[in-house]
Amino acid sequence: MPRPDPARLLAAERLLRVEEEGAFVARLGIDREGAAPEAERRALALVAGVSRWRRWLDWSLQQFLRQPFASLDVELQQALRIGAFELLIEEKPAHAAVSEAVDVAQALLHKGAAGLANAVLRKLARARDAGALAEPASGDEALDLATRLSHPTWLTRRWLDRYGADATRALLDADNAIPRYSLRANRLSTTPEALHDALLAAGADPERSRWSDDLLTVERLGPAIQGGLLARGEAAVQDEAASLVVRVLDPQPGESILDGTAAPGGKAIYAAERMGNQGRVVAVDLHANKTRLIGTAAEAHGATIVEPLATNLITWDSAETYDRVLLDAPCSGTGVLGKRADMRWRRMPEDLRDLTDLQDRLLNAAAARVRPGGLLVYSTCSLEPEENESRVAAFLDRHPEFSHEPIGGEVPDAMRTPEGNYAALPHVHGTDGAFAARLRRSQP
Repeated sequence: MPRPDPARLLAAERLLRVEEEGAFVARLGIDREGAAPEAERRALALVAGVSRWRRWLDWSLQQFLRQPFASLDVELQQALRIGAFELLIEEKPAHAAVSEAVDVAQALLHKGAAGLANAVLRKLARARDAGALAEPASGDEALDLATRLSHPTWLTRRWLDRYGADATRALLDADNAIPRYSLRANRLSTTPEALHDALLAAGADPERSRWSDDLLTVERLGPAIQGGLLARGEAAVQDEAASLVVRVLDPQPGESILDGTAAPGGKAIYAAERMGNQGRVVAVDLHANKTRLIGTAAEAHGATIVEPLATNLITWDSAETYDRVLLDAPCSGTGVLGKRADMRWRRMPEDLRDLTDLQDRLLNAAAARVRPGGLLVYSTCSLEPEENESRVAAFLDRHPEFSHEPIGGEVPDAMRTPEGNYAALPHVHGTDGAFAARLRRSQP
């Protein structure tokens, strides 16, 4: 029996975990003993790519099947998806993509599955090479666009209603692009200029961020970056959009800061760096293991003013108030679908109702922690108005002691909304999506 390519077999096994166990793509680490680094990198790319393009791959494969794609053995589904991804998205030569997928199907199942994979993928390859691939044409714009660009129909329909066809297509394209990594220089131990030079020495090709002078972007995180710069705390992985939320908070040296939903800790640590490690940053998270990780990361960065605390912000029994409070609320994550390849398939319309209720309760709890005259910053990585502007409006109705404070020069002009909030859009700014609003508590 032919031996399948280790990277493709590893990718198929991980895709099975996503399909059958609900595993999260971003959390799938090295789970095959002896996997070579190159095979590991390739497997990661295949899992993310197939997860991102799954709907379009399945639809395209269905054109050459007599039975529903969903009725196939789940192992065969993964082998076919990997082959289709290499053919349609990566545009690899047909002989390599087909034969490798066939070997994976045989290794996971049997010769019969391999034969079916061979027949279907060869037909798909011939259609691709002849320029005869079918396109969705149901007449329903949202359904067809969602199928072709591999997103949920309900979400695509929402965005079409809000942004229009051209902007929605650009947003879906942005979600499907291979993301770059943003690295934030730790100004407690280095400078962006020194980080740039260190990245060059590590074999990377860094680019300066368009939006923040603390950040650089790279195509991938090689061993010299992960085991060197990141391990030593000289840099942290943080998207440009997320880092700018801390700019909206604008923490000052000597102040007391509360990050009410802090895990994984990037914003709390960045706040400490912006404060020159002078003052106090209390980083709250519900889970003790996550707060331990925040502490470990803060120690690596030399951010000694960060105080991790495992508690539920909503039920926290404390009367202490703070100069500035950040509530980076749990949300639908529709602004980070490009980074979290499988999240688009995990969200449902009804999730918004449950999330907005949680966001309101967290906002109420966060408001109680703001001293008179202090600042509350509410932020999400969502693009949905229900989780952003609507939550701010509802909060102000419930809390007349707070007023909306337009942001000024804390973020670039291009990211300030007409209402005075911060908004980053993947298809406009080339970052993750993010939202933040400043809410000032009145003096007695």
